[in-house]
Amino acid sequence: MLLRILDRLEEVLIASLIAAATVIIFIAVVHRYLVGIPLFYPLLFPIRLSWAQELCIYMFVWMAKFGAAYGVRTGIHVGVDVVVNQLGPDKRRKVVLFSLFCGALFTFVIGTMGAKFVLGLYPTDQVTPDMELPSWIVYLCIPLGSYLMCFRFLQVGWAFWQTGELPRHDEAHVEGVDVEAAKRALAQESAR
Repeated sequence: MLLRILDRLEEVLIASLIAAATVIIFIAVVHRYLVGIPLFYPLLFPIRLSWAQELCIYMFVWMAKFGAAYGVRTGIHVGVDVVVNQLGPDKRRKVVLFSLFCGALFTFVIGTMGAKFVLGLYPTDQVTPDMELPSWIVYLCIPLGSYLMCFRFLQVGWAFWQTGELPRHDEAHVEGVDVEAAKRALAQESAR
């Protein structure tokens, strides 16, 4: 139950961040070009959107950190497994588990270093240049995203230990589309 909530929260956070960043960038670009038109200049010039670029950068960084954890969970990370797949089942199992453990260890170390950095930054009064957000909030994505990715490596490793299967991403799959039902509907339509 908690894993499903975490999975859904991860997906909603990633989708919300990229959607919001896209909308903000669109508004900022349209604003920039409309200000150059004399008709809109008096109306739009007082509106300042200098913060939009900074906010979008932070949103994309947060999305990338959590997206990397999502990639581990769903098996969409790029990996070169040609040599690993040539190994026998026993050796392949050991190499895959070792690589998953190395990924978990690396992300744990990065998360810990990021947590130390954020804890050191928290008592300072450092703020971001345009938005003047506390800097520790921006950098909080490093420990949160890295620890989540570490957890995902351990989760995939545990599942692989038990089943021998790694998560695989099907590029042809579109969530919410039932291919078999669509084929049946097309067959029924053509039969008429």
